[in-house]
Amino acid sequence: MRISKNLIGLAAVGILVAGCGSSSDDDSARTSGSAGATGKAPSEEAKAPEPGADLAVPVTGPQADVVASSSDPKLKVLPKPANGASFTEKVEHKLQEDLLGRLKVPGKTSANCPDGVTQKASAVSICNVTYEGATVPYEIEISEKYKPGSFLTFYNSTPKQGLLVAKNAYDRLWTSHKGRTDISKLSCEELPVAKAVDEEAETGFHCQYWGKYAGEDGKGGFVKLGIKVNRHNVDFFEVR
Repeated sequence: MRISKNLIGLAAVGILVAGCGSSSDDDSARTSGSAGATGKAPSEEAKAPEPGADLAVPVTGPQADVVASSSDPKLKVLPKPANGASFTEKVEHKLQEDLLGRLKVPGKTSANCPDGVTQKASAVSICNVTYEGATVPYEIEISEKYKPGSFLTFYNSTPKQGLLVAKNAYDRLWTSHKGRTDISKLSCEELPVAKAVDEEAETGFHCQYWGKYAGEDGKGGFVKLGIKVNRHNVDFFEVR
């Protein structure tokens, strides 16, 4: 499981964050228009179609709301905490930007660490981050090398669930299949706007495409795809 590394300056300079991969406790890192015919928000109550039919949401291009970079200004959470804000407030702000940076889809967020973030060596605290109504719990662990009064506080932030976001999934389906000349008619069930799910587990939602060589007779047919979510993306797998 990938872990995000963070550091926060406990002085007037506010939050200081340097992005890199997970390495040592003292390395800091990121904590990290609708395609098709419909422009309405997807519903979780979509009914399964008849076998062989197009699914409810045709996917005919990339999603306009999905940005290319996790550093896109649209993903910033404003206002930033004041210089005199508490350590917990700074962590809550950073967690929201972490989640948005991974999804690359702007949306309404909030964060709450109900018992605060305990600022002691190896202390573990729980925070909840909400995106468009779906809540993901995060585990915050302070570095074992933390010293009381330190100017910088290093910590790991680990989301305990993934997040299935409709726009992200539709966009991923398009970008991962657009280069194939043997498929067409990409479509999905109406996926939830946002839903917390277990990582790498089947979500129970599906998409599909028409494959030129699919079907028992090799004359073409629909290929059903299941959906899984990992830390940074949406994965599709063939359902037989």
